[in-house]
Amino acid sequence: MRHTDASQHSVTHDHSALLQGEHYRITPLTERVVRLEWSPSGRFEDRPTTFAIRRDLPAPDVRVEATDTGLRVVTGHYVLDYDRGPFSANGLSVAVRGGISNYHSVWRYGQDLSLPADRQVRYEGRPARSLDGNLGGAARTLDCADGVIPLEPGVNSELGYAVIDDSGSMVFDADGHLAPRDAEPGSLDLYVFAAGHDHVDAVEDFFAISGPQPLLPRYALGNWWSRYHRYSDTEYLRLMDRFDAEKVPLSVAVVDMDWHLTDIDPKYGAGWTGYTWNRELFDDPEAFQAELHRRGLKVTLNVHPADGVRAFEDAYEPMCRAMGREPNGDPIDFDVTDRAFMDAYFNVLHRGLEDLGTDFWWIDWQSGPYSKRDGMDPLWVLNHEHFTDSDAHTDRGLTFSRYAGPGSHRYPVGFSGDAIITWESLAFQPRMTAAGANIGYGWWSHDIGGHMGGFKDDELETRWVEFGVFSPIMRLHSSNSRFSGKEPWKVAEPGRSAIVEHLRLRHRMLPYLNSMNLRAHRDGRSIVEPVYFETHSFDAYRYLDEYLFGSQLLVAPIIRPADPVVRRASADVLLPEGRWTDVVTGHSYQGGRAIRMYRGISSIPVLLRAGGFLPLVAEGESLDVRNLFPALDVQVAGGASGSFDLDEERQDGSWVRTRFALDAEAGELRVDAPEGMGARRGEWRFTLLGLDLGAPDAGADLQVEGGELLGVRTGRGRLLLRVRADQDSLVIRSGLLTTAGQPDLTDEVEELLHGARIGFGLKDRIFGLVESHGAGALASVIAQGAHPTGHAAETYEYDRPTAELVEALTELLG
Repeated sequence: MRHTDASQHSVTHDHSALLQGEHYRITPLTERVVRLEWSPSGRFEDRPTTFAIRRDLPAPDVRVEATDTGLRVVTGHYVLDYDRGPFSANGLSVAVRGGISNYHSVWRYGQDLSLPADRQVRYEGRPARSLDGNLGGAARTLDCADGVIPLEPGVNSELGYAVIDDSGSMVFDADGHLAPRDAEPGSLDLYVFAAGHDHVDAVEDFFAISGPQPLLPRYALGNWWSRYHRYSDTEYLRLMDRFDAEKVPLSVAVVDMDWHLTDIDPKYGAGWTGYTWNRELFDDPEAFQAELHRRGLKVTLNVHPADGVRAFEDAYEPMCRAMGREPNGDPIDFDVTDRAFMDAYFNVLHRGLEDLGTDFWWIDWQSGPYSKRDGMDPLWVLNHEHFTDSDAHTDRGLTFSRYAGPGSHRYPVGFSGDAIITWESLAFQPRMTAAGANIGYGWWSHDIGGHMGGFKDDELETRWVEFGVFSPIMRLHSSNSRFSGKEPWKVAEPGRSAIVEHLRLRHRMLPYLNSMNLRAHRDGRSIVEPVYFETHSFDAYRYLDEYLFGSQLLVAPIIRPADPVVRRASADVLLPEGRWTDVVTGHSYQGGRAIRMYRGISSIPVLLRAGGFLPLVAEGESLDVRNLFPALDVQVAGGASGSFDLDEERQDGSWVRTRFALDAEAGELRVDAPEGMGARRGEWRFTLLGLDLGAPDAGADLQVEGGELLGVRTGRGRLLLRVRADQDSLVIRSGLLTTAGQPDLTDEVEELLHGARIGFGLKDRIFGLVESHGAGALASVIAQGAHPTGHAAETYEYDRPTAELVEALTELLG
């Protein structure tokens, strides 16, 4: 898009022509984003690129004026100064306006922002960032990574500016196929984002330029079973029977590479690439996949396409005919630059396999960004063409592949790579997942539980699954070691029960997850976002192990082992302003502060904002992903007014909305369902959290309009209501809804002390203080003096609280 038409801008006099010269072009795309191009020959790129597919955006409010040294572009968010010469640190700058440091928040082209080694600072093992403060985006793969790896840049920064360098990316030709840009040496194509700390707005502009996240098929949001293992059809189906018997729901069956022939004649090379079903293991692939479909599972097969199609493959001769060549035994090279090959790759090779029942493909490309044409990355081509082909031949497209760069969000789902089984790997995945929102990459799928290496650690596996259930895509995975499978029954109690309950919870959350799926597509909000998307305090950029999970929840995965004295593990949580209630413990916390939260093996901190709603499939309902409108158990957090729109998808692909609203001042809970849907659901269940349930008659004044109250029950800091709806609008009124409270502190403290590895005398003293002084007991406990060395092996004292025990009590009593 050329900005040479004065009618497109608010300008001083008529200086719009300043935006393009012989070698430069400046395009303000939004009030926060400007495109900067330099071309030695004066040729500029107008074709869509892998990142920028839409540049014809509504004209922003821009002032353009001449200066003594060149030109100036001013919007409400930045001031650009340019001397109209070759880009340089002295001649081209973009200063962020509003609330950011004038000194640090100026982007200059080519400025050296690295720190010398002797000045680099590390934070909890993270490598030092450069001085641009970029908050990270995504990475191509976690293959062989054991902990932190560098992330490619996102569009958000602590300093308020970020840059996407689009100079070397591929372009889309007139037929919609990817091709190298063939840019001349020295040409530049930069997009400067100057959103300040308006991180959500920065990502909104990113999606405006790069296109939205597609809607996922609903089945992708359930539990995926995946393992690199030489299954037979009988063994795989027997495993699915076991999951069903354990009442663990699944929605996607992944079959790793051993579905195809892998033990091949060495004259053909290695067996990683293959397209011919191994009939010794799967004697009837069509019947096998049909049986998985009957059970409500979708099927994806793993492919490593790098070695092309060789003469032993069933599809070799049809592929040769499609490409107009003789089947003389020579291999058909994998070649993304050959249009005839790519057409046959889909229309012959994959279509024939899909006719047997395969629903989508796991593209396991591991051979780098190289092809027969410089600048043409096979991963990019595979991602684009596989998703496009899937979208054309199914109700809703899906592929499963690695991240290739900005714009990859258009081709979900992302495979993060072969994770090492260590605590360090687990600890990095929440950070990586949240940072993906900074580059619009919302649908990560990690190897939950880890893929390779490592050792048996039931606590680690349990904590990984708990994170996975609250991650974008929940996919259990492991290597081909006979001892590393992630079947829940291979984990000792209490981890086994925790894993099973969490896998069930994943499917109970499907109404919420799919509503967030629509939100991601429509509003550009990834399901996992960093906490600094909501609060911009300095600390928000330091607390990177927690994240927002959809519009209602804050989640803090447990990423380190349990303390040996408290016998609970902890997470450091920064709470945004407002009140937050843990949906498991019922404990509420006032926001605007940081706190260390301790949890037993059965849960991690999952906090519902005050006035928030979490719709779950009701207990006893089918957890089959095909159950579109189940009875719901809606978790409601008291303490403030709020509302939530639940969007649900009909069989025909249309969406309907149910609105939930809590008026905490009037004491009113309201449900407005679509026409005919209120009574259709039959029974509604509500779990009210964070209310003052201390009075014996709590909830005695409940009134229901539009339905009938069927039952009331209290337990562990929550009030459970069963209501039958007669109309589409349902209103529940009670003075209780105006209150805020906590579970019984003595019960909470007793449970903590029961499991703690301290002396019985100390337990009795602490519990007695709590019984007599309530929250005021904390000062007395601290006064007893924490052991100065914490819990060093074999040295701590049983009759003195450790620092960790004091922290755990502080969470409950503080």
